[in-house]
Amino acid sequence: MRRRRAPERHIAPDPKYGSVIAAKFINNLMWDGKKALAQKIFYRALEYIEEKTGQNGYEVFEKAIENVKPKLEVRPRRVGGATYQVPVEVRPKRQLSLAIKWVIKAARGRGERRMFERLANELIDASKGTGAAMKIRENTHKMAEANKVFAHFKW
Repeated sequence: MRRRRAPERHIAPDPKYGSVIAAKFINNLMWDGKKALAQKIFYRALEYIEEKTGQNGYEVFEKAIENVKPKLEVRPRRVGGATYQVPVEVRPKRQLSLAIKWVIKAARGRGERRMFERLANELIDASKGTGAAMKIRENTHKMAEANKVFAHFKW
């Protein structure tokens, strides 16, 4: 028997844009509790996007996150001694958290000198539908597509 569900934690919106998504992104970007540094990197990246593209940095950020959100993923399911990768739809909250994590992971793996440049360029790429974060999403969708035959094991 499973215990009760964990209570939902509400997060305060970020100070500059009043956005919960931006606040979650900053929290995921943060290392060792250094939130001020994470905020500096995030806001500097958005300014850099505005300089580079001439578009609103926050809108580019929102579009990038929206593009990276996965619709399907595979979950392991044991049936009669065999484990199948069963494709399932992703809950909206999980879509957001996966998208944020993938964008940050992809940005950290880039070759630019400074983190805000890496993050800005990854967000620009993701908003255009290219880049490493989009590749992760495509791979996730391909896995789900390849295992579509096990969809009847959905629970």
